[in-house]
Order: sequence, then C-alpha cells, then structure tokens
Amino acid sequence: MLRLVADDKIPFLKGVLESFAHVTWLPGNQITRDAIKKADALLIRTRTRCDAGLLKGTKVRFIGTTTIGFDHIDTEYCEKNNIVWANAPGCNSSSVQQYVASALLKISAESGFALRDKTLGIIGVGNVGSKVEKLARALGMNVILNDPPRERAEASENFTSLERLLGVSDIITLHVPLNKSGIDKTWHFFDAGTFRKIRRGAWLINTARGEVVDTEALKDALVDERLAGAAIDVWEKEPEIDIPLMHMAFLATPHVAGYSSDGKANGTAMAVKAFCEAFGLPFSGWYPPEVPPPTEPSIIIDSNSKNDEEIVRRAVFHTYNIVEDDVKLRFDPSRFEKVREQYPVRREFQAFTVKLKGDPHQAGKILEDLGFRVEA
Repeated sequence: MLRLVADDKIPFLKGVLESFAHVTWLPGNQITRDAIKKADALLIRTRTRCDAGLLKGTKVRFIGTTTIGFDHIDTEYCEKNNIVWANAPGCNSSSVQQYVASALLKISAESGFALRDKTLGIIGVGNVGSKVEKLARALGMNVILNDPPRERAEASENFTSLERLLGVSDIITLHVPLNKSGIDKTWHFFDAGTFRKIRRGAWLINTARGEVVDTEALKDALVDERLAGAAIDVWEKEPEIDIPLMHMAFLATPHVAGYSSDGKANGTAMAVKAFCEAFGLPFSGWYPPEVPPPTEPSIIIDSNSKNDEEIVRRAVFHTYNIVEDDVKLRFDPSRFEKVREQYPVRREFQAFTVKLKGDPHQAGKILEDLGFRVEA
C-alpha cells in the first residue's frame, strides 16, 4: 500500500484516501525528513518547504499542494529527481475576488468616494487577477492591466506598462506569483524605487505573497503619505509579521484572502485528483460531498434611498466582512496561525440569494455579474 504524509490542516481530506494509502497526519511544520523517509507522496500547504533539505534520501515520488502558489516547492530539484509535483491553480480565485471586493468597498466607504470614479491597476492577470478585473468592471471602475508574461505570450494591447499603471491608478492590487529570479522576478517587486513612481495618494492591496513587497519600503511609503493606505493579507516572514506595519495598515489580515470554504474544497479536490492520477488510482473525480452552507444564505436589502454601491456593499459585507478578520489579527498577532487553523465557514457569492425591495437601479445586474442569485 502507498504511504502518504498529509498536512493535518488540509480540509475535507480525512477519510478520503485511506482506502488507497496508509496516511500519516502531521502539522505542516512537523513534516520533516525523518517523518517522510518512507513516504511515497506528500499532500501539503504553504507551511511545508519541499526542497533538498526535506526530500533528499526519501522515497517521495509525488508532492501535491492544495494551494495556488507553489514557491514553497523547489520545482527544479523535484524535476531533476523525478518527483512529480502539482499545485491547484485557480482553486481559490473567487475567494480572493470576494476578499478584494470587501476591501475595495471598505476603502470607498471610509474614504468617501465612489469606486466608479476610480482607476484600479491590476498587476498579474491570471486566474485571480482576471476575476478581480471582472469584479472591478462590474463595479464600474476604470481598469488597467499589467502582466508581462501574458503580454509577451499574447502580443495583446490590453496590457499597459508598469510605469503607466503606477502613475495613474487610484488603487493598485497585486496578484503575481513569487519569483525569486529571472525576467519576471517579483521578490521585492515593490521596493523604494517602485513606491516613488506611484501616484501620490494611491491605495495598495496585497493578496499575492508578502515577499513581493519590501516591508521597510512599504512602511516608508505610508509614513511619507505616498500611499493613502494599504490592505495587507500577506506578510514577509509569516507568521512572524511586522507589528509596526500591521498598526500602520488600513486593513491587516492573516493570509486568509483565499480561505473560503469553496476555495478550500476546490484545492483539496485538485490535490486528490493529481495524487490519484500520479499513481493510477480510480478516484480522480472526487469532490467534497458537502461544503458547509452559510449561516444566513438569504440577504434582504431595501433598495430605496440607496445607490448601487451601497446595495452591493451591503450584500458583499453579508458574505464576508473583512473588518472581522482585521480585528482578529490586531487583537493578538501571535495567533496568526491559530486564526487560520480555526477559520470559520465562509461561502462565496454564489451561495447567497439577494432579495431586493424597492427600485434596485443597476445593483441587481451588478450582483448577478458577481455571482449572486438575485430576486427582485
């Protein structure tokens, strides 16, 4: 029988693969070389670094991560040593879209401006960035895109230079992978030089990777008021985050943008599929049979005397109010990992029905574009 070592925090997985493998469950930071010496496969999250230090001298032939990102896997080492690896591209893209929607609507509410009057610069237009683009266009924002790999591959005029995006965007949101070298290097992509090019008074949202932004440069940009504010979900040196930066941020959350129950179910299903395909097991079509429903799936909104953005804000905050996660982190930053481990059920827009009373204006169409079911 196959031997599998799995992160014990991977949701929906327990009881699924025991018919095909002997499963050892461990916390991500306890998946060590000694623990996996006889393992054929690993199923992990971002907290397990898979490189020569972990893998050399083991029997591991497959690594599956339940996450979009795979910078915690030394893919070059794996490929040189015939270790198959797989990530879960796009698994939580709608979850991050939901997070960005809540962040944008919180920023606009507190700042007293309408999103339809603002320009959103999206850096990285892959699975996540494309959904954020759809969100922004539904909200009536002007959208500009920067994605050098896609621009090279597609020879498209839909993309703009980084310099132009930085100079004209009112809000900038990052959705790039963490690349530590090469033509598309993103490690400390936003450094002091980048911040000097940003339009003064702009906002920054980072749900990509903490290392994409130089922490000290970001703090300087906030102190100098080059930035009006920042919404930060990802941090350098997680879970040991920079406390002064947390206090300076407009919104500070513990790497949970992609933590919807739907996103978790998708990521686990994709990892199981890759594992089964790697070992020829007849189970690749599995999906969690029951994702927990939202506590209040029906949203009733009186549309009278409200504009479209106010209506959309009410609906989005009902599904996910970003302030709740912000408060949890600020109350006790040392519980960064505990907040993630004990994260409550969070369902995406499609799990909710909005009932609009009165004249919905264009809000109904906007909500449908975001994935809500709408009843007038």
